Amino acid sequence: MSERRKRRHGRSRREYRHRMLWLRRLLGVALFLLFCAAFFRWSNHSLQVAKWEAAFPDLPEGFDGCRVAVLSDFHGASFGLDGRALYRKVARQKPDYILLLGDLEDSFRGPVEGYPETLAREFSALAPTYYVTGNHEWAIGDVPELKERLTVNGVRVLSNEFVALERGGDVVVLAGIDDPNGYADQKSPEGVAADLYAAYGDPFWILLAHRNNLFPTKYCYLGADLVLSGHAHGGLIRFPFTDGLVSTDRTWFPSWTAGFYEKNASRLFVTRGLGNAGKTFRLFNRPEIAVLTFRKA
Repeated sequence: MSERRKRRHGRSRREYRHRMLWLRRLLGVALFLLFCAAFFRWSNHSLQVAKWEAAFPDLPEGFDGCRVAVLSDFHGASFGLDGRALYRKVARQKPDYILLLGDLEDSFRGPVEGYPETLAREFSALAPTYYVTGNHEWAIGDVPELKERLTVNGVRVLSNEFVALERGGDVVVLAGIDDPNGYADQKSPEGVAADLYAAYGDPFWILLAHRNNLFPTKYCYLGADLVLSGHAHGGLIRFPFTDGLVSTDRTWFPSWTAGFYEKNASRLFVTRGLGNAGKTFRLFNRPEIAVLTFRKA
């Protein structure tokens, strides 16, 4: 082989190796981007059933073993064809009650026609369902009409009021308050608590209140045995050993964002919720169906 042919052959081999190197790099980048896209979709659309036990020494005996599904912050999200994945997963948990903690709709994208009614019909067909407003419903407006639509379709709306739940011959009082974005002259949480004590003495009672961040400064002083909240979206992005990276109010490293907390002899449970507000997204923080089983400890 002549020197010229040797040089041409060596150059061809180097070019081939160079092309193959770039091809492998491009393939690696493509696989990485495909993995990121799949992981992003999984983080935002794959439902997680999170099961918790809530133990209280003064829980009425009749409610030992009672299961409640706690759902919040839908923001118009749909899971599966016509939302069937969500309804099936909730149904499999066989809840005694379903509690909806607000933000069914999203004020950035606007309401989805028929969405609240469908949720109301599907959930109320599974178990007695109760609802309190979140901040996004009030930002959209027409809340009285929304409450009426939910009521007509089987959901009990709690607007700064309370009801007695009966099970096994015992009573637990369930109270619900409208979001602070509501009417300026609405009954205060303190007023709801005062009326509750006047009606029932000193019962075991649960408070539904959308905003988790008001628990340490306000709700923990009402005397409720348990407060159930949403609003935090789990801190949006969750890393190990953190309580979320950023709050829905855009503050860093928030607390009170997921699971159980306690202050002033009152306990808080926060669900990470189901949807996203506007252009926000979740990482390491899948949409959550929270299921609480009450135990008399």
